[in-house]
Amino acid sequence: MAGHIDHGKTSLTKALTNVDTDRLKEEKERQISIELGFAPLYEDHEIQISVIDVPGHERFIRQMIAGVAGIDLVVLVVAADEGVMPQTQEHLDILGFLGVKNGIVAITKIDRVDDEFIDLVKDDILGELQGTVFENTPFVMVDSLTKRGIEELKQLIINTLKNQSTRDSKGAFRLPIDQVFTVKGQGTVVRGTVYEGAVEEGQSLKIMPKGLEVRARQLQVHHSPAERAYAGQRAAINLSGVSKDEIERGDVLVSSEHFIVTNTIDVAIRVVEDLDYMVKQRMPIKLHVGTAEVMGKIVFFDRNELKDENGEILCQLRLEEEIVTKRGDRFIIRRPSPQETIGGGWIIDPSGNKYRFGDKTIEELEKKKKGTPIERITAALYEAKSLTLNELIKRTSIDEETILSNLKQDHFILYNGKEYTLSILINHIEEEIVSRLHDYHEKNPMKQGLNKAELIQSMQGLYPKGLLDFVVEKGIEKGTLARNGQFVFLAEFKPHVSKNWQKRVENLLEQMKQDGLKTLYLADYLKNAGIPESLIPDLKRFLEEQEWIIPLDDQYYYHSEVFLHAVETLRKGTEEDFEVSKAKEILDLSRKYMIPFLERLDAKNITKRIENKRVWITK
Repeated sequence: MAGHIDHGKTSLTKALTNVDTDRLKEEKERQISIELGFAPLYEDHEIQISVIDVPGHERFIRQMIAGVAGIDLVVLVVAADEGVMPQTQEHLDILGFLGVKNGIVAITKIDRVDDEFIDLVKDDILGELQGTVFENTPFVMVDSLTKRGIEELKQLIINTLKNQSTRDSKGAFRLPIDQVFTVKGQGTVVRGTVYEGAVEEGQSLKIMPKGLEVRARQLQVHHSPAERAYAGQRAAINLSGVSKDEIERGDVLVSSEHFIVTNTIDVAIRVVEDLDYMVKQRMPIKLHVGTAEVMGKIVFFDRNELKDENGEILCQLRLEEEIVTKRGDRFIIRRPSPQETIGGGWIIDPSGNKYRFGDKTIEELEKKKKGTPIERITAALYEAKSLTLNELIKRTSIDEETILSNLKQDHFILYNGKEYTLSILINHIEEEIVSRLHDYHEKNPMKQGLNKAELIQSMQGLYPKGLLDFVVEKGIEKGTLARNGQFVFLAEFKPHVSKNWQKRVENLLEQMKQDGLKTLYLADYLKNAGIPESLIPDLKRFLEEQEWIIPLDDQYYYHSEVFLHAVETLRKGTEEDFEVSKAKEILDLSRKYMIPFLERLDAKNITKRIENKRVWITK
């Protein structure tokens, strides 16, 4: 929702969603939206829609920029009794600069005016929308109190978004943070719109530009628990490994280090039509990109001042603080004092350098704007993770010969004989696999490893299956990872009993050893040792796999030393074959132990039963 103060955006949001986004005490007292307000509107099997109620007055325009970035549809709210106001125009400018293309105009408070006046307001709005991306935008007449037109507007929003192409969630995950808070018993939570890529519960992430390593403990999408959040969704992420005080609005949560941290950006900008003041060389500006808000200066290379300009201007922004960004990101620049939106545009190079004033620099920036073949190939692979040659040609519109020539560089990797990826992505996937296995080993110290198919499936939402398989095999080849049957594990990992239970397990084994052949049920040993029920299946399997205990049947187990000693005693006391009675005499065992013991010898290929006798397979 965008529009002038007091034109009814929050009331309209409430009428559509039954959620009051004026949730802060200060907002309640002043009856204005200070922070961004969010409300779920609609959800079915194919789409989820949330409304962002954007603050509409001058003092809080920075929140409006943060709220509108990454949004799929804008409802421009205009009150019937006031028409287009200065803020409405400024919002239109900002939406255009940020590349928002889908819009609906909602004329509110229609019960306050007669139909003739509404026609005048419509004409006024049509005039203002001429030449903007909203000039063919549909209109809906609404009144939030009587609910007139509300259902029509809701259906129009749903249908418009259903006809829109979905965002590509294949790229590296990025979420500019616009809210940070704590939840009792949960810890730190960040919220924002997922710009690109996807994130899963348990995934390792970084907060940039600070470089803080965190983990996504829990996710919420549209206020509901979720295992995964992806591009275009509004997400809240509960983070472990960081406190609320270490994060601030404007930081960016990412899954990959390929996002650039920078304070010098080369940009292409457009300015608003009616600038009140001249923009001068090296003048202070305030940059809004994502949710970051940073002071800096504007540097021109072909002029020293700017006021009226219809076309795109290539220049540079030098910032006082570092930001996280990439080529193609959109931004707004404002004059800090007196406050005024200067213009906006997109980043052509996030790693700008110092250049000389003159036409030669402008020519170089023009080339950058178009992008070199290698940049376009790299960008396509970052986004898709893995592409065949034909797919690369389609995505980049570069001829085959040029692509093949560039793909010879070391940071491009050919795998499976036909697919290309980036070495940095392979390193990142390997780090993620190592991190996941490390966590698995921490939680399951007695298990050999994670089923390879399960590991690959858990990451398939983020990377192609073939690429994941390639990285796992490469890790095994390098010696970082190891495999035993279907299980994959860190090469240096050895299954073990955790320190918490080590002493109890030692006591359990010692007791079994002392009890010798006349053993108790294994369940009794476990109970007497104080082993919790939840741990028993894993511990049982571990002790068997390590051959510290030998099962006779489902209930009776021998300590391995007791079992081996019994086998040796029986060997010495018998010839090449023996009967049950002879074994009972030698080992002094009752039938309840003897029969399962002999059957275990058969199962382990130590003996073989022939009629009523056992024959030693090896003497």
